[in-house]
Amino acid sequence: MHITLHKSTVAKHTALKITGSKSESNRLLLLQALYPEISLKNISNSDDSQLMTKALASNSEVIDIHHAGTAMRFLTAYLAIQKDRTVILTGSKRMKERPIKILADALKRLGAEISYEENHGFPPIKIKGKHLTKDQVSLKANVSSQYISALLLIASKLENGLELTLEGEITSVPYIKMTLSLLDQIGVESKFTGNRISVKPYTKMVIPKTITVESDWSSASYFFSIVALCDEGTTISLEAYKQSSLQGDAILVEIYKQFGIETTFEAHTMTLTKTSKTITHFNYNLVNAPDIAQTIAVTCFALGVSCDLEGLHTLKIKETDRLVALKTELEKLGGTVFITDKSLHLKASNQIKEDVSIATYNDHRMAMAFAPLALKTRLQIEDAKVVSKSYPSFWKDMETLGIKITQ
Repeated sequence: MHITLHKSTVAKHTALKITGSKSESNRLLLLQALYPEISLKNISNSDDSQLMTKALASNSEVIDIHHAGTAMRFLTAYLAIQKDRTVILTGSKRMKERPIKILADALKRLGAEISYEENHGFPPIKIKGKHLTKDQVSLKANVSSQYISALLLIASKLENGLELTLEGEITSVPYIKMTLSLLDQIGVESKFTGNRISVKPYTKMVIPKTITVESDWSSASYFFSIVALCDEGTTISLEAYKQSSLQGDAILVEIYKQFGIETTFEAHTMTLTKTSKTITHFNYNLVNAPDIAQTIAVTCFALGVSCDLEGLHTLKIKETDRLVALKTELEKLGGTVFITDKSLHLKASNQIKEDVSIATYNDHRMAMAFAPLALKTRLQIEDAKVVSKSYPSFWKDMETLGIKITQ
């Protein structure tokens, strides 16, 4: 489905409720499978979380998780400890191009039995579940934090727990801390000191409890971008968010101050208000929040602000190579972009071309990051349904704001 976003002005004051965090939901769904005493509220309605739910409930010998990268990583670890069960874990064509070897090797060093069905180091993989007794493993620290979280999520179910040593500079620390905080909420003891994380085994029943998933900060990023492009005094209120969030993307509050946005919290509602402050250049290392890079790059382009974004090496192994995709699509709109394997550099521009068709590359964040440009120009979004991966009601919420959309 291709759609046209017509040049629009958003309502002066709007309130929206955003679905639960995909990152928190998928971690908690796996923990719930390990500890059924947990009940969950406000679970993400994203494709990824629905696929995770379905996969965890499946007794099939083949599990297909399509484009869901988080599910691929987390389920690899989960299935490795399902004793006497053999499963082939597979996914989409793009998923078969996304490496799994680093995680598989770490699990194998703990005693897991994992083999490759097609290309060495990539899905599909055959996993023979075993009782794992080894408790020490090391991992390069600059890999996707999902590999690290996958190991931490199963650690308390290993006979002797886990001591994980991270080698080098750690990437996406907030996501690791999110995982450890969720473990703490169910009673699992862990310690994160320097480059070493230890998780104690937990053999007791978890005390029955209900955990409410906070709404998704990555999804909130598109509204920060929209408010940044609006007139002074425009507000968007978003539910349900906490000022002391576990999610790394909560750094949006600090980042978007530079784009003139004041963020306030009352109960579980976060309100974004546009002030008159503007900048001419933005520089930031997003190593701890790479998922908001696309949103920020488009915000800068729309405002005619130059930017240097660093710490983006993990973007090359996402749903698409997001650095190449950003460069391609921004240049179609009239931008001048330079990229390396870990950074993006945008020159200031005062021109945005009209009626450009934005390719989305099977990547939900490409579709949503470019949507705020409807405040500046008319544009088309290709394969617009791709947003269902993380935010199924995104286009409906855009219309609620006042953005006119036609097919």
